[in-house]
Amino acid sequence: MGLFPATRLRRLRQHDWTRRLVQENALTANDLIWSVVITDQDTPEPIAAMPGVERLTLKGLAKAAREAQALGIPALAIFPHIDPAKKDEDGTEAVNRDGLIPNAIRTIKEAAPNLGVICDVALDPFTTHGHDGVLDGETIDNDATIERLIEQALVQAEAGCDVCAPSDMMDGRIGAIREALEFEGHYNTMILSYAAKYASGFYGPYREAIGSAAALKGDKKTYQMNPGNAAEALREVELDIAEGADMVMVKPGLPYLDIVRLLADNFDIPVFAFQVSGEYAMIEAAAANGWIDGERCMLESLLAFKRAGASGIVTYYAKRAAMALNG
Repeated sequence: MGLFPATRLRRLRQHDWTRRLVQENALTANDLIWSVVITDQDTPEPIAAMPGVERLTLKGLAKAAREAQALGIPALAIFPHIDPAKKDEDGTEAVNRDGLIPNAIRTIKEAAPNLGVICDVALDPFTTHGHDGVLDGETIDNDATIERLIEQALVQAEAGCDVCAPSDMMDGRIGAIREALEFEGHYNTMILSYAAKYASGFYGPYREAIGSAAALKGDKKTYQMNPGNAAEALREVELDIAEGADMVMVKPGLPYLDIVRLLADNFDIPVFAFQVSGEYAMIEAAAANGWIDGERCMLESLLAFKRAGASGIVTYYAKRAAMALNG
């Protein structure tokens, strides 16, 4: 490379058209998955820790699905908030064929047939203790949890879910779910594995959103990953690919862009990132105080995922971002 003054990197930055022409990464509505929280109640409920986000009723979900399809957003990722009376120690409501999630899947498919539906496979929204698995005393029973997750994934697939997304971080669950889906004839149901899900402090607002925050006993450090580890993510992803995952997820997002890049560079598989509730809440809080330009920072944060190598981003901002990107 030449030296100054023969080389002036600002030459390519001086016009809007040159900046657009040489831009290395671009964000479009095609990169977005809209994360929505749904409720089994009759009226929508605002989420205090996530300004601008509310728990949607099935009627509101149908409207959101139509909006997403019109904006060119490829898929919705749905997360349930159920009546606490329906929760128990083993998360039995997760396998109810007439439960909130199966009905939500059918609602989306009727409202927006061309929209993808991604369903969380985990027990924390359904358990009285707030953990992602079945407890044996104070320990998460890995193998007993897998049996319940298989049932949950099959219920979702039977209702029409396109992508089962296990977020529980149990060992071996991807292979077990894939085998069960194949056995039951759900050959085309995709699996998006939360392969690198970290034990993070950024999940707080989400736990309020699904009603597990007050119920959670202890922490999730025995199954979610240590934030200090990177090489371990390679092992997790390698195992999940071998077991039949079609796509993998990094969660949280912005604090783990190095993990997104690490996985994108080492595996020929779509890598997604989840811009979690805490990331959303921080941007919203700073914007509300006038400390940052909210829309600009929203789009900049989403573009960062693409620059890091993500194939797509799960975000609560999907609708607002798509509207901004579509002008």
